[in-house]
Amino acid sequence: MSTSKVKIRPLVPSDEADWRRMWRGYLAFYETELPEEIYASTFARLLGDDPQDFTCLIAEHDGKAVGLTHFLFHRHAWKVENVCYLQDLWADSEVRGLGIGRALIEAVYDAADQAGNPTVYWLTQHFNSDARKLYDRIGVLSDFLKYQRP
Repeated sequence: MSTSKVKIRPLVPSDEADWRRMWRGYLAFYETELPEEIYASTFARLLGDDPQDFTCLIAEHDGKAVGLTHFLFHRHAWKVENVCYLQDLWADSEVRGLGIGRALIEAVYDAADQAGNPTVYWLTQHFNSDARKLYDRIGVLSDFLKYQRP
């Protein structure tokens, strides 16, 4: 398979089955399961036009949906412009190593640049070593640690 056959495009309503398959894979990697109402509301929000909602891009390889990313823009107290949070990133196991993740991240970078919001950030868990190899090449590891309410 060749990375030249990768196409990044916005989510459309007919992607629901592929989106669910890929997002389930993403959530399973993080040992998480969600109720049906979350799948339904998330998919509806991804297709909505509320500026507070997030966006989904789909990666296709040879015409098949093989990856996704969810991202959103939000205000930041230290900046005038919004910043972009890349929330989820997934590539099917059979296409890993073909540049799908890089293409999705670069598409988010492009969307952020077009919106005038050049800051893009994301989180991952320390054990996600395969993804971190890509992240170390395409991003900069910050010194911040994440805390959340128990």
